[in-house]
Amino acid sequence: MIDTTSSRLFDEARTYLPGGVNSPVRAMRAVGRQPLFMDRGQGARMWDVDGNEFLDYVGSWGPMILGHRHPAVVSALEAAFAKGTSFGTPSALEVEMARRLVEAVPSVEMVRMTNSGTEATMSALRVARGYTGRDLILKFVGCYHGHGDSLLVAAGSGVATFGLPDSPGVTKGTARDTLTVEFNDLTAVEDVFSRIGEQVAAVIVEPVAGNMGCVPPAAGFLEGLRAVTARYGAVLIFDEVMSGFRVAYGGAQERYSVTPDMSTLGKVIGGGLPVGAFGGRADIMEKVAPAGSIYQAGTLSGNPLAMAAGVATLDVLAAGSAYETLESLGARLEVGLIAAAAKAAIPARVQRVGAMLTTFFTAEPVVDFPSAKTSDTDRYGRFFRGMLERGVYLAPSQFEVAFLSTAFTESDIDRTVEAAAEVLSGLE
Repeated sequence: MIDTTSSRLFDEARTYLPGGVNSPVRAMRAVGRQPLFMDRGQGARMWDVDGNEFLDYVGSWGPMILGHRHPAVVSALEAAFAKGTSFGTPSALEVEMARRLVEAVPSVEMVRMTNSGTEATMSALRVARGYTGRDLILKFVGCYHGHGDSLLVAAGSGVATFGLPDSPGVTKGTARDTLTVEFNDLTAVEDVFSRIGEQVAAVIVEPVAGNMGCVPPAAGFLEGLRAVTARYGAVLIFDEVMSGFRVAYGGAQERYSVTPDMSTLGKVIGGGLPVGAFGGRADIMEKVAPAGSIYQAGTLSGNPLAMAAGVATLDVLAAGSAYETLESLGARLEVGLIAAAAKAAIPARVQRVGAMLTTFFTAEPVVDFPSAKTSDTDRYGRFFRGMLERGVYLAPSQFEVAFLSTAFTESDIDRTVEAAAEVLSGLE
């Protein structure tokens, strides 16, 4: 390993942080190298502590839909910061954010802010259980909903990257209350409900899977989930922490015209600051304390900095042609990567929904986690390293997605495709 500021920082970090990082995939073990330490970002680019410049297709794992340091977001943060960072009281900004979420997301009639997507999904499941009086939840293999105990069962993302189907510390009792079936397998869902449907409190799903790589819902899958949960009185939860305000302004539920009972949100709605939210039908959300008896709380929930950045981000997204731009750039990248892989005779599948995209190194159609796992992860690691050498920063895992921002230009996309063609031509 060449001696760099990043390598020296990583050596020091491993003294104080488990694995030298604060989130596992950042360690870059899955792609065969040590992590880069980033120093600053602007628009579609980041610079590491050694001054190297990269086109950023991670975007802080999704929040930076406008790119880094968008002027509207910076201005909003400066104004909020001048007044104070946190009060532990209600503020006008959190009411403004709540109004925007209710107006934008079809399923959300009332909403509660949290500090992370994990908090949002944990809380949504607690509310669903309290509302229905049932214990069981059903999730899909490879879908990751945060690191709550009941959700670290057959999870994707970092768990998939490190080959861990579960996590030590998750009790057998917790695991017993979590049922799993394969993503896009509606028949399996219907079979579960035909046997024990009256015991299922909720079905939670990423409507566009992003934590096994980008896997769209099959035709009729989301509609089928809506029908079977309604029939048995279970709560349907769309985890839109990743897809919310990214694949459409109203999320995947707007894009696919399927309205769940509850939704979880995060990433984009904080404009790059820590944030989460869960919301849904008013009759369900009114069970949450202090309106109801289901307890949930958070000291920094709805803090003015995250709310200011989030409101500014949503204002920009709502006012212009952001989604047309993202769709056009995404399609340009998708077509270019498909052509580059074909020319190099490399088995690959490029799958995209809006501004989310994954190149799977497999010849198989990717419809669920088992088919995603047919990917050649060693080849992805070599692809990642080759792209990094050419100044393109991709997700350091085959089982993640590339995120586009409105800060990208067509020339950025063309440069990325050219780099990919070079790298792919040298892969075996």
